Amino acid sequence: MNRKKFIQQSSLATAGILLSNYSFAKWQTDFPLVRVPESQRKFKSPAVEKLIAEIKQHIGNKEIAWLFENCFPNTLDTTVDFEIINGKPDTFVITGDIDAMWLRDSSAQVWPYLPLMKEDKNLQELIKGVINRQVKCILKDPYANAFYKDETKISEWKDDKTEMKPGVHERKWEIDSLCYPIRLAYGYWKETGDTTPFDKDWQEAMRLVVKTFKEQQRKKSIGPYKFERTTSWATDGVPLGGYGYPTKKIGLIHSMFRPSDDATVFSFNIPGNLFAATSVLHFFGAFGDAVGFSRDFMKSYDDLGQSLLKLIHDYSVIENKQFGKIYAYEINGFGSINLMDDANVPSLLSMPYLSGDSEIIKNTRDFVLSDSNPFFFKGKAAEGIGGPHVGMDYIWPMSIIMRGLTSTDDKEIKNCLDMLQRTHAGTGFMQESFHKDDASKFTRKWFAWANTLFGEFVWKVYRERPHLLN
Repeated sequence: MNRKKFIQQSSLATAGILLSNYSFAKWQTDFPLVRVPESQRKFKSPAVEKLIAEIKQHIGNKEIAWLFENCFPNTLDTTVDFEIINGKPDTFVITGDIDAMWLRDSSAQVWPYLPLMKEDKNLQELIKGVINRQVKCILKDPYANAFYKDETKISEWKDDKTEMKPGVHERKWEIDSLCYPIRLAYGYWKETGDTTPFDKDWQEAMRLVVKTFKEQQRKKSIGPYKFERTTSWATDGVPLGGYGYPTKKIGLIHSMFRPSDDATVFSFNIPGNLFAATSVLHFFGAFGDAVGFSRDFMKSYDDLGQSLLKLIHDYSVIENKQFGKIYAYEINGFGSINLMDDANVPSLLSMPYLSGDSEIIKNTRDFVLSDSNPFFFKGKAAEGIGGPHVGMDYIWPMSIIMRGLTSTDDKEIKNCLDMLQRTHAGTGFMQESFHKDDASKFTRKWFAWANTLFGEFVWKVYRERPHLLN
């Protein structure tokens, strides 16, 4: 089932039933068993279970402990399919209720487990398998965002006006789809020192990443990618023959879609471009020598990254009367800007998490967490960022989690924890989004990325600020 249909078809009555079964008062003393039974779990990690037991034992907030127990292992419990193919580990990772693998989601879903690989070699093999599977996906089609494991499966999007290939679920070009696998590869190498995943196939995939980035700079031509879809959802289509609205060819990378899978308004998505810059400079530059890339090739990476950073600073930083210098969310190079933020990562809010911090980023954070951001919603249930993907007044728990992950203020972090605790609607998990005034109205109750990210947040607080969990 695709994301849009799930949102349309999700029953709010279901959420009401959940709430009637488990009142807030009951949750405080008697938490329902909602985690997948052990016999049905897709993958079992002793290191993950050890961490869950430790956190349950040592934090005073038992509801947060229960949520952590449910959410942190959710990717492993429900979404991974591991096997050995041609002598190499291979791990296919679905998003949750959609049986397809997103390059972005799959990277983010397993990222929080990286520090546990030293204690669990099987977990290391599982994540190595994700890297190997992502290589297959990129080599199949670097412009696609989501893939099937079964190459014979026919996508419901088969009639999209783009170059659909066997095994592709959806072909929405999003910069971050190629950034996340670099981040995961770097994180894996940094934790293990193991270079075995970075064979000739992986190196070929990385060269294709650079080629695709440069194609979508569109300096000399419009490039090979276009996308159109027959749909009533405006955010699912790309105007002007599938190439998007005009841009000034300044050297930034065009992205037809955002990390939300919604079409961009202006094709230069700034969080995506910043992620691309830091991917090629920091992540890849840090371990390019270790995996055997030539100096000339590494220089091409470095030149691209440095160029993107300068262009981002020159074209996307604006002077705002209230907040000072801030980043726009999207631009076209002609002077048009889109001032907003979207909940999906990379976002402006997530820049300290992915790319580092600066005074401009701090100012931007103040902007996106204010009513100056058209997709910042504040209601009776909570406050947070949403986006066009689910409509007005719906907050994504992911945005609240990311706010907490990027904060250094105890009060703000505690407020994020409190909001997440009171808005899971009795499910014991993080949803895709919920209504700002009524958390029982939510979309996608099986969204593994949000669950794992919540676990990462709680674990970080446990390590750094344990007093906030009592």
